[in-house]
Amino acid sequence: MFLNDNLKIFSGSSNPALASDVCKYLEIPLGGAEIERFPDGEKTIRVEDDVRGRDCFVVQSTCDPVDEHLVELLIFLDCLRRASASRITAVIPYFGYARQDRKDEGRVPITAKLVANMITTAGANRVLAIDLHAHQLQGFFDIPVDHLAGELVLSKYFRSLKINNLTVVSPDVGNMKTASRYAAYLGGDLAIVHKRRLSGSKVEAQEIIGEVRGRNVLMCDDIIATAGTVCGAAGLVKERGAEKIYIGATHGVFATQALDWLAKTQIDQVVVTDTIPQNKISKKISNIKVLSVAAMLGEAIKRIHRNESVSNLFNNI
Repeated sequence: MFLNDNLKIFSGSSNPALASDVCKYLEIPLGGAEIERFPDGEKTIRVEDDVRGRDCFVVQSTCDPVDEHLVELLIFLDCLRRASASRITAVIPYFGYARQDRKDEGRVPITAKLVANMITTAGANRVLAIDLHAHQLQGFFDIPVDHLAGELVLSKYFRSLKINNLTVVSPDVGNMKTASRYAAYLGGDLAIVHKRRLSGSKVEAQEIIGEVRGRNVLMCDDIIATAGTVCGAAGLVKERGAEKIYIGATHGVFATQALDWLAKTQIDQVVVTDTIPQNKISKKISNIKVLSVAAMLGEAIKRIHRNESVSNLFNNI
């Protein structure tokens, strides 16, 4: 694959394996950078490659520890800007704070907009992200945003399983459009779970609209955080006579007791991507599969670098 040496890809410390896989796909070396911490806890970054006049991409998921990885991304962007890179793209496979996108009560921040402002101020000329939780977050940035969908990767995997008697279940009302696309692509029926949120980590699944008895069920979402929604929905569809249950999500956050809950629920397979590193999860849950988004990111980076259409990637779904 021919790419000129004006393209440089660097990795923060949040997901170096993914950045390395992206570079393998593009057949270019990963850019050299030294990330150090001073004795007082401050971080500093020194880019070891010449980036003057070059097209630079920084791969950094703002996953746990969110604030540390976010600040590291900002420092990286500022470093490249001051080193006279011609264009800087923040590649954020998982964008932390995405769910803080509105004021749903008094005296609370809209942190997603704050983070977007900081990324722009730090020096990013554009952003490449995967599943921002809400599409309107693209408008929070005053720079171009290329928004990829994890369903490009997930749907192809589930299609390869050739699941018969399939019903795609939306675990909540907000995910109905996504579930409809999966049902159309995989040739399954559609159902929806009506839920009631009791607290930040507790969700009660109350009713199912659609038929799941004797059916294999697939539930897909953008994020599994506490797993309250998917576990509640999985328990309900099992009570209603579902056979196998598959869960798919782009971002496996797995906060608090999520993995313990997933292990106790009658779920046959949980599928996530590597937007967030998942090296240690197999110790807690065995029926999990991690798919790579490296090829999708690599193709998007190649197209951005060549000023080609990124939206054409979605023609395959």
